[in-house]
Amino acid sequence: MGATVTVNDLLDGHVALDVQCLDRIYLNGYVPNLQVPGQVVSFMTTHLGLPLPSPAIMEKIGTAFRRSVRKFADTRGVPVVKFAKGVRKVEVMRRYLNAQAKTGASGVAAIGVAQEYQNVYASSERQGRNGMPWFSFHKADRRVTCFYFYLWDADFGPGFIKVCAYFPYPVKVWLNGHEWAKRQATLAGIGFTELSNGFATCDDPAALQAICDRLGPEVIGAFFDRWMSVLPLPLTDHDRSAGYWWELSMRQVEVSRTIVFDAPRQARAFFEALVVDNLDIGRPESVELIFTGPPKRGRPFKIGCQPKTKVVTRDTDVTVNAFFKHSRLKQYLKDGRALRIETVINCPDDLQCHRRLIHLHELQSKARDVNARLLDTERVGQGCVLASPAFERVAQSTLTEDGRRSPALRFGDPRVMALLGALCVGLNALGFTNRSLRAQVSHLLGVPYTVNQMSYDLARLRSNGLIGRRPGANTYDLTPDGQRVAIFYTKVHDRLLRPLIAANTRPAPLELRQALRTIDRHVRGYIDTARLGTAA
Repeated sequence: MGATVTVNDLLDGHVALDVQCLDRIYLNGYVPNLQVPGQVVSFMTTHLGLPLPSPAIMEKIGTAFRRSVRKFADTRGVPVVKFAKGVRKVEVMRRYLNAQAKTGASGVAAIGVAQEYQNVYASSERQGRNGMPWFSFHKADRRVTCFYFYLWDADFGPGFIKVCAYFPYPVKVWLNGHEWAKRQATLAGIGFTELSNGFATCDDPAALQAICDRLGPEVIGAFFDRWMSVLPLPLTDHDRSAGYWWELSMRQVEVSRTIVFDAPRQARAFFEALVVDNLDIGRPESVELIFTGPPKRGRPFKIGCQPKTKVVTRDTDVTVNAFFKHSRLKQYLKDGRALRIETVINCPDDLQCHRRLIHLHELQSKARDVNARLLDTERVGQGCVLASPAFERVAQSTLTEDGRRSPALRFGDPRVMALLGALCVGLNALGFTNRSLRAQVSHLLGVPYTVNQMSYDLARLRSNGLIGRRPGANTYDLTPDGQRVAIFYTKVHDRLLRPLIAANTRPAPLELRQALRTIDRHVRGYIDTARLGTAA
C-alpha cells in the first residue's frame, strides 16, 4: 500500500508556485440617474428639452443606436454575427478573437446580435382630463436587441461589452484577470509558462503576485472608459456632460488561488482522498459559515438559507462545490497539476460588501480569506496528530496553571465522543452557543441531553483550552487546539477503532479476518495454559 498523501505533505514541500488573482470578472453597467420613472421624465423634458415624455423618444434613440452599430461595422469591416438560440457565444466568437489577437493590436473582433430578455422601461398610455394623452413608465422584462462587442485588448486580451438597445441601456462587461496578469508579466519581462487559465511556472513569483494585486477598480475603469470612447453608444457626449453615463457594479467576480505542485501525481491522490476524508468529518454543513459576517449582539450571524455541497465528477476529474445563497466555493485540480480554489461571488451582498466597482478590493480581500480558511481547515483536518503530553492533558484530569482541576475528556466515552463530534460538524463556524451545540450533541448521542449537561461540558472544554468565550457574550469559538482534538478524537474513533472492532466480519478483507482468527486462537491457547477458564 502506498503512503497516504495529505495536504500538509504537499503544501509544506511540493509547492512550485502559489499565486492569487482575480479570474473572471463580470460587471453590470447602469446609468444611476435613469433608474426610476421620475428620472426618465426628467431626462426627456429637462435634459432633452422636449415638451412631452413619450415612448417615441426611446424608440428614436434606439433606432439611431442600431443604425450607428451597422455603420460602425461597415466602416471598420467588423463581422456581425447573429447568435442562434442556445449556442455558447464565446465558442462562436473564438475564431474572430483569435484572428484579432494575431494582429497584435487592440480592436473589435466581431459584433454579436442577440434577442434577450432585459429589465427595461415599458410605458402605459392614459387620457388626461383635457383629452390629451400622457404616459407613465415602469420597469419590465422585455425581449429586446442586445449587441455584444467582442474585443481583443492589448492589456486584457479577450473580453466583451454588451449594450442593450433599449432604454435605460443596461451594459455588461466581461474580462479575465489572469489574461491581464499574463500580459503585464510579459511587459515586465517576467518569464512564465501557462496553465489553461493561469500560471504553471514563473521566474519571479513575488513580482507576479504584485502584478495580480494591482488589478483593481482603476485598471478596470480605464479599460471601460477606453472602449466606451470607441464603440457606438445610445448615449452621447451631451448626455455624459449632463451626468447621464454608466457606472459599473459587480455582477460576478471569481477570486482564485492556484497552487501548482512539483509532483502532479501526488496532487491527484491528495485531492481524491480529500473528498473521502470530509464525508464524515465536518459533514457538508460545515462549509455554511465560511461566507458569514460578524455576530450581532453576541449571537451567531443568521445566514437565512440552506447551504449545501456538491461533488461533481466529470470523467475521472473531481470538483467540490460549496454553495451559499447566490455564491459558491470551488476546489478542483487544474490541468492535472495545480490545486485551484475559487470563491465565485454572484452577489457581493453574500459577503456583506457593496456592489459598486470601487469596492472590488474589499470584496477580493474577503474572498481571499475564504480561500485561505478552506485550506487552513484542510490542514488541520489532515494533520491533527496529538503528541502524548497533549493527549494526556485532555484525556486525563489535570491541574490548570491557576491550580484548578480540569475535568477529563476521556476518549471513548459516548458523551465525550458526541461532544467532539458536534464540534467537528461546526468546524468552520464563526461561533456557537449552548443551544446550537446542544442540538448537535443530542442528535449524535441519541439520548436526552440537558442544558445543565451542556453547561458542564462547555466548562470542561474551556478549562482544557479547546474553546474560548467571547467577552460580554454567550458565544464560544473553537481554538486551534480544539480543532485538532475534535478531529483527532473523531478520526481515531470512527476510522480506526470502529473498523478494527468489526474487522472479524464482512466486509473486512479476508486476509485481515484470517489474521484476527489466528491471533484469537493463540490468545485462547494462553488462557487455557494459564487455566483461567471462562468468565461467568
